[in-house]
Amino acid sequence: MPEISRFYGIVIKMFFKPKEHEPSHIHALYGEYAGIFDLKTLEMTEGDLPQKAQSIVKEWLQLNTEKLEKMWNSQKIEKLPPLE
Repeated sequence: MPEISRFYGIVIKMFFKPKEHEPSHIHALYGEYAGIFDLKTLEMTEGDLPQKAQSIVKEWLQLNTEKLEKMWNSQKIEKLPPLE
């Protein structure tokens, strides 16, 4: 799964599987924790990511939603800046 960004110990990844992997989402990994975030609602739909890490991921998602949707639709991954 290609890495898109990394910040505060959180790794953001996206994986494509045509027609099998909707809705559009990203994977956030933090140590032994993981979460899947819907790109439209910005909510965690699966996983056990701690609340603080969820908040950080959501903040980053708000800044990058348009670029992430574009990546999902084009299926072309690019690195995005970390949350600072």
